Amino acid sequence: MLKLCWLVFLLGSFSVSAATSKDLIKSTESWDGNKLPAYSLTQPEVTIKEIVIASGEELPWHQHPVINAGILLSGELMVYTRDGKQKNLKAGDTLIELVNTSHYGKNISEEPAKIVVFYLAEQGDKVTVLDHKH
Repeated sequence: MLKLCWLVFLLGSFSVSAATSKDLIKSTESWDGNKLPAYSLTQPEVTIKEIVIASGEELPWHQHPVINAGILLSGELMVYTRDGKQKNLKAGDTLIELVNTSHYGKNISEEPAKIVVFYLAEQGDKVTVLDHKH
């Protein structure tokens, strides 16, 4: 009987928790307010990249021909477009990235900036294209 009481006490001391879910970001627009393009895919391919940018490092001008979104895990980034738009990201911030629009990012923090980006593309297609130098 004592063993049964102890077992009931032990099992009762564990709290039961349920999983939770929340949207970190959900939109039909990229961060600059432009609508995301509609496109259909014959064979969709999802790519998840972890990108690490050193303190003070500036990425080259580039574009993404596909819809993508990310979350900054550490550091602080400033993203710039050719027409002067800017977006400041701090650790924990989410971003729906620009599609077919030239931009670059710069790590403006003292620590490496680590961002995880999710891309949806046609199988085998590039998810990032560097701008040609003029």
